[in-house]
Amino acid sequence: MKHILRHFQKNDPRLYEYFIKVGELYEIKKDKPANYFHRLCKEIICQQLSDKSGDTIHDRFRKLFPKRFVHPSDVLQLSHEMLRSSGMSNAKTRYVKNLAEAIVNKTLPIIRLDKMNDEEIIVELTKVKGIGRWTAEMFLIFVLGRENVFSYGDLGLKKSLMKIYGFKKEPLKKTVEKIVARWSPYKSYASRILWESLKINP
Repeated sequence: MKHILRHFQKNDPRLYEYFIKVGELYEIKKDKPANYFHRLCKEIICQQLSDKSGDTIHDRFRKLFPKRFVHPSDVLQLSHEMLRSSGMSNAKTRYVKNLAEAIVNKTLPIIRLDKMNDEEIIVELTKVKGIGRWTAEMFLIFVLGRENVFSYGDLGLKKSLMKIYGFKKEPLKKTVEKIVARWSPYKSYASRILWESLKINP
């Protein structure tokens, strides 16, 4: 981790200053392939929800399955109404089923995803209705442990960039790209600093 922090200190002192305020940066780790489906379900469930609301619905969702292990075929065996009972919207319930069907039918090669590069993974995941680029990018960071991912569509990252770099209005993408380029090959760690910075005072 020290080499990553030295990289930020050298290439973006302002980001590094906020890391000092944040105080700690956890290592990004890859999850087991057996958990990929469940983790994607969680990403779908938690889209556009607060952490608390998303966690509550996700916990109810897990309780629908024996030993709380979520398998695609088990999801397909449950009715739409049963899945909805967890608190998911109609749309998200359909999206979770879409994902399960894609895996069972082998149109989504989920076990082979970690053998692909980032953009190839995004292409494969976004073929499934209900999984957009943002969800795929969160999967790259938090499930596959990819270290060089930045999500331009993430609202939290946009807010943090405006806060840290003093923008009065949302900056143009070209401007953001110039800032983000300084962080490579550790954009995912920079993203985590940005998210954490939202919890502290300027």
